[in-house]
Amino acid sequence: MGNDQRGLKGEGIKTHLALFGKTLYRQRGLLLLCLPALLIIIIFKYGSMYGILIAFKNYRASRGVWGSAWLDPWYRNFQTFFRNPASLPLIWNTVHIGVLTMIFSFPAPIVFAMLLNELKSPGFKRVVQSISYIPHFISVIVVVGMLRSFGAMDGLFNTLRAFFGLPAVNMNDGVRYFYAMFIGSHIWQTFGWSAIIYIAALSNVDPTLYDVATIDGANRRQKALNIAWPAILPTTTIMLIMNMGGVLNSDYQKILLMQNDTNRSSIDVISSFVYREGILGARFEYTTAVNLMLSVVAFLLVVVTNKIVQKINNENSLW
Repeated sequence: MGNDQRGLKGEGIKTHLALFGKTLYRQRGLLLLCLPALLIIIIFKYGSMYGILIAFKNYRASRGVWGSAWLDPWYRNFQTFFRNPASLPLIWNTVHIGVLTMIFSFPAPIVFAMLLNELKSPGFKRVVQSISYIPHFISVIVVVGMLRSFGAMDGLFNTLRAFFGLPAVNMNDGVRYFYAMFIGSHIWQTFGWSAIIYIAALSNVDPTLYDVATIDGANRRQKALNIAWPAILPTTTIMLIMNMGGVLNSDYQKILLMQNDTNRSSIDVISSFVYREGILGARFEYTTAVNLMLSVVAFLLVVVTNKIVQKINNENSLW
């Protein structure tokens, strides 16, 4: 009996492999299209992962990754970071900026997609959608230059303040206006581009549902809450899970460009610290350890968020 069961199991595996092979052959055209992107990911994302070994080594560029000696103890670089008096402020700034950015920027494309869905004119809808994409393609250097110009004493923001009878202030100094400008510019740059996936989800809604709701006397708010929102809820939860992985990876390029002597200590984050110590200070093994720690925490955030979504509604979880 046991041999028969093993034989049947083996035949079943062979059948599945044969079907899988036939499916791959039928879709060979699509697979060839995906091949360049797959190779790029394998080479530049997975192939370079062996470099995290230098977090546990006394790295010397002349000896390479494999030739450098292992640290004793292996966690010395992590220990060095947490013994650094600046580590706690760095962690707090990273969490603070990341969480605030997530809270305010994540709902923006959802709201925009639902508002865009309410527009009746297809032509006007396409124009608005196309215009909303433009900020995504503007360089961060240009954006920070705009913010510096607008936040100056004679800039646009102070012109608006004067219109409302408020005194002029230099918004580029200190941290009082940093969060508003940083998060506001992030929303402005990303809400249109990020809304694409939600707009695509809304386009799959059967139009007859809206007609039936109109006959039943539903207003626009009720249609949005009972038809549009359930349609994008699975997409929203998946995007939330994925975005949680980047909540600690603040836009350090923008932060570096917005830093000055009056706000540097208050807005310095782990990513900007890694750039300064690793690239400028050539402490590669130390900053690799810090960045590895950040990646592990980001991975745990994704796993925990997915677990919470599973508890609420298993169908909307990522896995």
